Amino acid sequence: MYLSKDDVQRYNQDGFLLVPDLFSAGEVQRMIQEIRGGERIASAEINTSDSLGMKVKLTYWENLIGDIWSAASTCPRVVNNVRILLGEEAAFFHGKVMLKEAHTGGAWEWHQDYGYWYDQGFMYPRMLSVFVALDAATQLNGCLRVLKGSHKLGRLSHGAVGGQTGADPARVAAAEELHETVHCEMTPGSVLFFDSNLLHCSSANDSDFHRHSFIMCYSAWDNPQQTENGFVRREPCPVGADDSI
Repeated sequence: MYLSKDDVQRYNQDGFLLVPDLFSAGEVQRMIQEIRGGERIASAEINTSDSLGMKVKLTYWENLIGDIWSAASTCPRVVNNVRILLGEEAAFFHGKVMLKEAHTGGAWEWHQDYGYWYDQGFMYPRMLSVFVALDAATQLNGCLRVLKGSHKLGRLSHGAVGGQTGADPARVAAAEELHETVHCEMTPGSVLFFDSNLLHCSSANDSDFHRHSFIMCYSAWDNPQQTENGFVRREPCPVGADDSI
């Protein structure tokens, strides 16, 4: 399940690429079970809020420790496709699980991932995210929305929007006039690869259906990160077995 030249061309043009059923139903079910009872999820939960004060829950980590999330993050179906899209060796940056619960899950404001990651010291936007739908993602339960081709705008200014960091609202409004809005409806196990400068957001979940998702983030290995101790480069992401989840 590796991407073709046409896939790469479409990704570079649009800033995102949807790949159906990259993970099997059994793999998705094991990840859902881990959300319900896994130690990593219970110990790493973060709560924030959107501009209307609705709660947004997620977990976040930067280390690979041999659990199911690490197995997915080193799965060749993921890592090798990340390498293909970046055109170079990839380093694992972080993973997170988004918990957009039925009736209570808040919105994510318009933002670019590099709008956050720039402030974490990454010198170049040679980075991307791999978004895995663990439940059906629909417009009803607040699926991801993207502005097609907006990664070509470059990094926008970001600031506080509610309890989140969001892109400059005036600039987003202008971008919405120039770029098509795409609702990324996804079946469980489908994956959205998207550029770190792609503008994206999601609505609150007012439906009866949970929308859980798992996101893996990567940087080009040769993308230096500035720290208090100078520049560092993360290790190339290991590639595990295809059946390890």
